Order: sequence, then C-alpha cells, then structure tokens
Amino acid sequence: MLTHRIALYIPSRLSENVTVASLDARHSSLQIIVGGGLECIARGDWQVYLNADTQTTGPSNVRAAQLLHETGLDLPVTGNAVFLGREGLSHDVDVPEYLIRRAEALFDTRLTQPAA
Repeated sequence: MLTHRIALYIPSRLSENVTVASLDARHSSLQIIVGGGLECIARGDWQVYLNADTQTTGPSNVRAAQLLHETGLDLPVTGNAVFLGREGLSHDVDVPEYLIRRAEALFDTRLTQPAA
C-alpha cells in the first residue's frame, strides 16, 4: 500500500532544486530516494531521513545542514535529505508548513506544495 506524504526534499547537489513533493513515504521508497540504508534524525514534530551509509564519506549537503542549524541542530549532513512530519514515535505525516517556510527563506525560493 502506498503511503503518500508531502515531503521537503533537499538534494546534496547544488545544481538540483530543493522541492516540496508528494512521495511514497514507505521506508523502501525512502531508501531509493536517499540512495541507501536509512538514518532518521527526529526533532519535535518533524524528522529527516538520510543515507546512513554516506554519513562519513558522501557528498556534503550544505543546504540540509543549514536548515538543521536553523532548527537548533548542528550536524554534518551528506547525501540527499528527505524531511517529513512526525507524529508519535514512528508515524510519518506531511512535513510541517513552518519547516517549508524556513527553507524558503533560507534558500530564497518559493516551494509550492502539490495539490491535495
């Protein structure tokens, strides 16, 4: 069963755009997006999925690291990042609107959410 959620996607390549998109939030699908095993960093009502295999050797993701810094987390980020909302201990929901707005301000871009 597909589990579509609105996510904030921040690719590691600066030539690729930051996007907000509806995506299949099953862990198997997220592994394809991040390119390997999942590492999840949770904070309050949101979480970010990263590639656990590239956290020491992959390409740096300065935009995702900056967004994390803006939320109070100073962590290095490598590889693609997928931000989702969080409900309870392990329930993925749509990314919070305020996180999208913060990304828009940081990256000086308009991120349009897909129609429901």
